[in-house]
Amino acid sequence: MAQVAERKHRHGKLYLLLMALAAAGAAIWVGSSVLSVEEFAFTGARLPAGWDGGRLVVLSDLHGKRFGRQNSRLLEAVRKAGPDVICLCGDMMDEWSGTEYLRPLLEGLVEIAPVYYVTGNHEWASGRMPEMRQLLEETGVTYLSNTFVPLERNGDTITLAGIDDPNGYAGQKSPEEVAGEVKEAASDGFWLLMAHRNNLFDGEYCRLGADLVLSGHGHGGIWRLPFTDGLLGAGGQLLPSFTNGFYCCTDGHEAQVFVTRGLGGIPRLFNHPQVAVLTLHCE
Repeated sequence: MAQVAERKHRHGKLYLLLMALAAAGAAIWVGSSVLSVEEFAFTGARLPAGWDGGRLVVLSDLHGKRFGRQNSRLLEAVRKAGPDVICLCGDMMDEWSGTEYLRPLLEGLVEIAPVYYVTGNHEWASGRMPEMRQLLEETGVTYLSNTFVPLERNGDTITLAGIDDPNGYAGQKSPEEVAGEVKEAASDGFWLLMAHRNNLFDGEYCRLGADLVLSGHGHGGIWRLPFTDGLLGAGGQLLPSFTNGFYCCTDGHEAQVFVTRGLGGIPRLFNHPQVAVLTLHCE
C-alpha cells in the first residue's frame, strides 16, 4: 500500500509539473504571437489644425517574426487602423532573419499609407544594410537616414525626421545636426522624430526640440510584471524604464517620447506584440 501511495504521489507531482509547463508555454505563445492593436492619443501645442485627428501607426522590432503567411495578420491590423502615416522605428530585421522576408510586408504597407523607416542597432549589426537600402528603395519605403520630410494633411504641414542608430556608419550626422536642420527649415513648426533607442531619450533626444519622439528597442521589458515597465531591458538590465507608452523627460525639458513594445524578439510573457496607433490632437 505504501508503494502504491508513493507512486500516486510521484505521478501527481509529475502531472502538476506538466500542467505548469503547459500553462507557461501557452502564456509565452500568446504573449509572443497574438497581436494587440492599441490606441493612444497625443495633444500637441504646435500641431496645426489640418493634422487634428491625424493617425500614425508605429511598428518596431519585428526581428524576423511572422504574423500569418507573409505577415498577413499584421498587414490586416494596420489596414484596419486607417493610418495617415506608418512609422517603422528600427530592428525590423536582424542578423538571423535577412531582408527578403520583409518584402511582402513592406509592399503591403505602402499600399495602405506612406511608410517611413529608421534603422535600429540590428540592421547595422547584421552587415546587410546595403541589401536593406535596396529593399526599401524597391518597395517605395522612405528611409530617413539623418534627414527629414514634410508631411501634408488638409492643407497643413508638419515635419517628420529620422536618425540612424548609433551603430550606424562612421561620420554620420549627429542628432543635434539633424535637429538644427529641421528647425532651420520648419521654423517653429510641429515636428516628430523617429529614433530607435528608447534608452537614449532621457538626457539626449529629449533636448533636440521635437514635439514627440517615436522609439522602440525596449521590447516592452520582454516579460511584463504588475507595477513595472517589464523585467528585462534590451541590454539585459533589470527593471528598465521607458518601455511602453508615453514618457516625459526627467530633466525639465518639455519633450515627450512614445515607446512601442514592438513585435518580435525573444519569447515574451504577458507582453503582446503591439501595433501602436497614435491619434494627434490640437490643444
